[in-house]
Amino acid sequence: MENRTEVTQFILLGLTNVPGLQIPLFVMFFLIHLINVVGNLGMIVFILLDSRLHTPVYFFLSNLSLVHLGYSSAITPKVMAGLFIGDQVISYNACATQMFFFVAFVTVENYLLASMAYDPYSAVWKPLHYTTTMTTSVCAQLAIGSYFCGFLNASFHVGDIFSLFFCKSNTIHHFFCDVPAVMALSCSDKHISEVVLVFLSTFNVFFALLVILIVYLFIFIIILKMHSAQGHQKALSTCASHFTTVSIFYSTVIFMYLQPSSSHSVHTDNMASVFYSVFIPMLNPVVDSLRNKEVKNAFRKMVEKANFSVVLRF
Repeated sequence: MENRTEVTQFILLGLTNVPGLQIPLFVMFFLIHLINVVGNLGMIVFILLDSRLHTPVYFFLSNLSLVHLGYSSAITPKVMAGLFIGDQVISYNACATQMFFFVAFVTVENYLLASMAYDPYSAVWKPLHYTTTMTTSVCAQLAIGSYFCGFLNASFHVGDIFSLFFCKSNTIHHFFCDVPAVMALSCSDKHISEVVLVFLSTFNVFFALLVILIVYLFIFIIILKMHSAQGHQKALSTCASHFTTVSIFYSTVIFMYLQPSSSHSVHTDNMASVFYSVFIPMLNPVVDSLRNKEVKNAFRKMVEKANFSVVLRF
């Protein structure tokens, strides 16, 4: 009879054990996380405060900023603690919590990107009916559905992983409690858990990706029917930022999760994980929003109001 070891904590190996690299990496992660928090939180504040940004596209962008802020904040502070003070220990419950919120927010982003594809389609398909198609109710339902799928998927994964037996090492060869890294520690038969991981990941990714591809196929057909070069350019610019975000997100997720655990390399996985869990959230405001004139104008007016209020006080 196999007994489950009373695992009360895990040890995260982190990104490096080289002392000379830990402080520079800490500074880099601190600056990236600061930019991430200020950028994404700033986007949410701008969109909430400026009534001209109360449109479907900015509603989804604010939710995307919240999601990026969520899963980055679930990981980066622990990484910085490991680099700065060498705190590589994470409790059993904290590991499960970190995994839950990371998986939840990543899955929410997956379905948000699919939901966001409906916005440019509506704008290109029937621009005159855009306001009646993309109503507040429709946007809210799409967003709520994305969050529901995200947290349901996280519940399945965490419940499955932490029902396994851990009777060997408690050292996680990663810098956070990712599903494949924690699963690798189990001495149970992981075949069913691997099948569950691949099945759920494949379903979530390819269902959302199929929706996006079908929507973009319709958009492409509509663009081909346009006779105006200006119409072509406007339609393409409407889809550009969303297409960029989709390409970066899905290429990384497919690389990370849609392969057997035996195919995973620790160093390659770490590099890919740093990219999508730290760098992508930082780039989100730039890729999705800051290139838009509306956001720039909102930022400029907020700064002008702040300066004006300071002048009045003196």
